[in-house]
Amino acid sequence: MHNARSLTYRAAVLEALVGEMRRDDAVIMLGEDIGAAGGVFKQTAGLFTEFGAGRIIDTPISESGAFGIAVGAAMAGQRPVFEVMFGDFITLIMDQLVNQAAKLNYMSAGQFKVPLVVRTAVGIGGNLGPQHSQSLHAWSSHIPGLKVVMPSTPVDAKNLMVAAIRDDNPVLFFEDRMLYNLRGDVPEGDYLVPIGSADVKREGSDVTIIATSRMVHTALAAADLLVKDGISAEVVDPRSLVPLDIATLVTSVKKTSRAIVVDGGYQQYGVTGEIAATIAEHAFDHLDAPVIRFGSADVPIPFSRTLESLMLPDAENLAQAAAAMVRGR
Repeated sequence: MHNARSLTYRAAVLEALVGEMRRDDAVIMLGEDIGAAGGVFKQTAGLFTEFGAGRIIDTPISESGAFGIAVGAAMAGQRPVFEVMFGDFITLIMDQLVNQAAKLNYMSAGQFKVPLVVRTAVGIGGNLGPQHSQSLHAWSSHIPGLKVVMPSTPVDAKNLMVAAIRDDNPVLFFEDRMLYNLRGDVPEGDYLVPIGSADVKREGSDVTIIATSRMVHTALAAADLLVKDGISAEVVDPRSLVPLDIATLVTSVKKTSRAIVVDGGYQQYGVTGEIAATIAEHAFDHLDAPVIRFGSADVPIPFSRTLESLMLPDAENLAQAAAAMVRGR
């Protein structure tokens, strides 16, 4: 990449936030412990020192009330980035998010816009238990009027955060906290990734693995294992769930004739089912096998380190399923 540097996922998002706050005075941040404390995962470190309490606003422990302030600020011309400390806590802003932010542009016949970003940390791992480990992105993906992005790499995290802040719609930005220390090349300057643009992370010819967020890296590891069996796997990262880049997904599946969908959220009524159904609708005649889904086990997420590790699919499970699919078993 031109002028690329190695940055962590966390640093890449921070670089996007700093750049946009310097570029546009309307960009503000609100959330719990984001000020002098620098965020519970240090994902806002340094922002308070540069931009002060007027733009990096520590809120009381009342997600619903604070998010209502963010919605009002967006309607009044600001571009708030509202941080929800853990993804599980989006449950506390659902009324304001679903019944207000998502619908105000429609209900006002375009007279009001709500250009805000909700950023939150999700993902199983770290033994944080059933109330701090969920990935509830499928909930928001169900609601018209909201955009939903889930970057898997530092470069995508930076570029999609810039795109989200500049978007005139409410955007939910889900960051898997287990990716925060992942390093990757990130070019200097703005290289906007359009929201709704999937990315083929690895070319292949025998099976398509469509994976979201951290599961992209599990899929890439599975693809490495499959090479030893003489199987070529293509890995596609939707990057955003809403809007969904159906064309890129379908093009890949038509090429390989097989598809596996992997997501870190609960499997039942989730993202894997939506993408599998989309493939069935648009590429059924090209499929040589039924679409397979892998998601989180449909149980509360345990504190136990041993049990927690069983919640998500791993590269070996993916590789075995893909190999059996390709060989017709």
